[in-house]
Formats: sequence, C-alpha cells, structure tokens
Amino acid sequence: MCILKGAIVPGLINVCLGSLKIIAERLILFSNYFSRKGSRVLAFLVIVLLGLTLLGPTSFAGFPHYKPEEGDVVFQPFPRNPLTDAIEGVTNSDLSHCGVVIKDGASWVVIEAVNPVVKTPLNEFIARGREQKFLVKRLDDKWKNTIPQFKAALLTYLGKPYDIRYQMSDDKIYCSELVYKGFKKATGEDLGKVEKLGDLNWKPHEAFIREIEHGPVPLEREMITPVSVSKASQLKEVFRNGY
Repeated sequence: MCILKGAIVPGLINVCLGSLKIIAERLILFSNYFSRKGSRVLAFLVIVLLGLTLLGPTSFAGFPHYKPEEGDVVFQPFPRNPLTDAIEGVTNSDLSHCGVVIKDGASWVVIEAVNPVVKTPLNEFIARGREQKFLVKRLDDKWKNTIPQFKAALLTYLGKPYDIRYQMSDDKIYCSELVYKGFKKATGEDLGKVEKLGDLNWKPHEAFIREIEHGPVPLEREMITPVSVSKASQLKEVFRNGY
C-alpha cells in the first residue's frame, strides 16, 4: 500500500493498471500511423512498450513533502519509446511530458493529453515517469485568481485524441499544447514560447519524424514543448524529485 497526502491507495495495482492503459493507448496511436506502411517501427514499439510493463516501476512510495494545489503544472520524463526519445532529443531535455494538477471531488488528479485527454490519479502519473522523476511548477500569486478559469478551460479538452504530429490545431492535442491552450483560453496570455520545429534539434531524429509525417520534415511547423512551458515566466518551482 502507499500513501499520498493521507489517502491510502493500492500502489502496485494502480501503477500496473495505469501503465497497461497508457501502453495500450500508445500502441493503438502508433499503429494508426504505421500499419499502412508495414513499418518495422511498430514491431519495435510493441517490444519496448511491453517491456515497460514488465520492467517498469512496481510501487509508489509517496511524496509527503509535495502539497498539491490546483493549477500546478507537473513535468516528467515519459517511459522510453521512440516517440519519447525524439521529443527529448529535439528539445534537448528529459521533460518529455506534462499535465496540470486539479481536484476531482476529493482526489488529486492530473489532466493530461495521452490518448485521449484524461484525468489520471496523481500517484499514477508520478509513478509512471522514469525513476519517478518529476518537477512541479506553480503559478505566481498574481495568477492565482485565474486558476478556476484555467481548470475549466482544460476540462473542455477531455476526450480529445492525441496529436502525434504536434500541430497547433484543435481537433487533436498533445501534452504541452493542452497546458498552453488551457492557460491561453483562461487568461489570454502565453505560457511558454511557441517555436518552429526547424529551430529545434530535429536533425538526429529526421528519419523518425519523416516516418510519422509520411513525408518531409515540417520545419516551419509551430509547436509548444514541455521544456518551453517549464520556462514560462508565470511559473515558479515548488517541488522536484530526481532532478
């Protein structure tokens, strides 16, 4: 058993079920893009992601020194797979995933874009990250009064499918785009800097990007990355584990 802020949860069961759910969702997502071409990337992903189930974290110790607040933006290194490696390589950071902490009834959850946008129990979110590493940043006091609107805006994206091509459109959405757009809708302000793919470290991952795009690398595509959100002037660090 494990404890987070006084709530007892069956850590082993929660983590295993949460990991299996994410793995299944990612397998479906990748297969939609690669199956038509019979790509060997999909076969590789099956091996890697099933390996995560067997070798990934099997317990959650809890972090009593982290006191969650609504609106906290939490970052983590996602489990290893080719997409994670590409995100971390292109951005030169292991902050490959992020979401926002909100209260769901009496429970703390993270609203995140995985596939689709869902509310994940906070302990499951933390346990899923590599070595349970995570970083928490909180809105400065001047933005505290916008948190209800921020939360409401994020909830409008529930159920949206994941955007593996990282386009700034509304039909699909990726993790940092969810955080960025939720804040933008609530405040009219940017949370982080939008960048073009061509200005990032895309070259070592060109083959993988071409595989996803079924064509050339979209160097002019604008995107918002997790590490860019983490550097937003409106945020201040309140907790870190493993960094």
